[in-house]
Amino acid sequence: MYNNRIQTVKIITANIYKVRTLLICRLAADRRKLPILHKDYNFSVRSGPPFELKCYLCRPKDMDNRNRQILKIALPSIVSNITVPLLGLVDVAIVGHLGSAAYIGAIAVGGMMFNVIYWIFGFLRMGTSGMTSQALGRRDLGETTRMLARSLGIAIAIALVLIALQMPLREAALAVMKPTDEVRHLATTYFDILIWGAPAMLGLFSLSGWFIGMQNSRSPMAVAIVQNVVNIAASTLLVFGFGLKVEGVAAGTLIAQYSGFAMGAVLWATHYGKLKKHFTWNGVWRRTAMAHFFNINRDIFLRTLCLVSVMLFFTSAGSWQGEVVLAVNTLLMQFYLLFSYVMDGFAYAGEAISGRYYGARNNAALVDTVNHLFRWGFGMAAAFTLAYWAGGDPFLSLLTDEPSVVAAAGAYRYWALAVPLAGMAAFVWDGVFIGCTMTRGMLVSMFAATLTFFVLYYLLRDTYANHGLWAAMIAYMLVRGVAQTVIWRRRRMGCAS
Repeated sequence: MYNNRIQTVKIITANIYKVRTLLICRLAADRRKLPILHKDYNFSVRSGPPFELKCYLCRPKDMDNRNRQILKIALPSIVSNITVPLLGLVDVAIVGHLGSAAYIGAIAVGGMMFNVIYWIFGFLRMGTSGMTSQALGRRDLGETTRMLARSLGIAIAIALVLIALQMPLREAALAVMKPTDEVRHLATTYFDILIWGAPAMLGLFSLSGWFIGMQNSRSPMAVAIVQNVVNIAASTLLVFGFGLKVEGVAAGTLIAQYSGFAMGAVLWATHYGKLKKHFTWNGVWRRTAMAHFFNINRDIFLRTLCLVSVMLFFTSAGSWQGEVVLAVNTLLMQFYLLFSYVMDGFAYAGEAISGRYYGARNNAALVDTVNHLFRWGFGMAAAFTLAYWAGGDPFLSLLTDEPSVVAAAGAYRYWALAVPLAGMAAFVWDGVFIGCTMTRGMLVSMFAATLTFFVLYYLLRDTYANHGLWAAMIAYMLVRGVAQTVIWRRRRMGCAS
């Protein structure tokens, strides 16, 4: 009996100290503007009364380890970004051994159709990431789960609409690209199979955005690796084992897409299954929540349309100047793509970390995060510029051995050297703006940059031809970054949605 009483007293004492510590930490966090997150409560109990509990939130470790915090999200995201083009590259490599150029053309045409479709609906990832990270910063675990359910529901609804409208979408795309009859037939087969992967692809956008919002970029990396492994194995087996040709390539990619979505679901259940206790359907489809979701994603959607229009027009304008200029621009754009794969990783880190601190109303940590992101951005831009200056010619020779293309590229290579410094700020700001859900600022800056691109191109094209096109592209990158910098400085007290 005596021992039971002693044990009861110990438990009561421990609980009193725990509540006291929590209250002190809460007051300290409010006074120092520190975020209070469920995972930051790391208590250790020492033996013997009074069972001292230490709350490590009282030490601002995040402020001391900002670079580690950024790299923890950026590095896995960079790996994920690099694996994205491998899905299409594997398909091209497989059909490239089938004995006809028409197969390669079909994959190129079909791949372009899906790239545009999924690019437009990329707001599902970006919007979900920003709003989830803010809910996490507020320690609103219930809203994080509802955010995932809301995003997945909308993603599946959009996918079903795409499937229902697959015929007019396909015919409209083919009418624009105007492939040969043989390529058209094969591309139609490829499209008709892969369109059924829309639920998996758009669902993965939602899952990936949610994972990043939860400060976790390793799960999307694991999903991307699994997708590529499954795609290689399934497509190779179906094409060379069963002789299915384009149908086999499309079916293998479809299997990889659903394997990736299944992997994402398994990772969620493994790492976040305990969050189910915070989930309620009440509020998922609430009018105010849906209005906020669509307001944020409407701006991202329109911004993406501007982005797609510039990139497609850049390719088209190059093709108007002949095959050699088109080939040169395609090769030089690889410099931009390589840089974007790395900078998008830091943009994802900006989404996750800035959104978390914005949700926690921690302006000091938010500004510190932005400063560190720009230091990494300038470092990456300088490194890529030096790499392109020193190794640009060998890199182009690696991509092609056509003498006329290599010779023509020399006249335009300095434009590629300007890409990292011109485009760096836009990548960093995109991540920060998404995290803070400053999507209207993203749209305004993109509209200004797009307008600059088209006006400058039409002013310069008659006199400077392809140099005018590249000047317009570099100006487009610069204007995006400058406009976002101005918008941010006007809100120097912190992000405002």
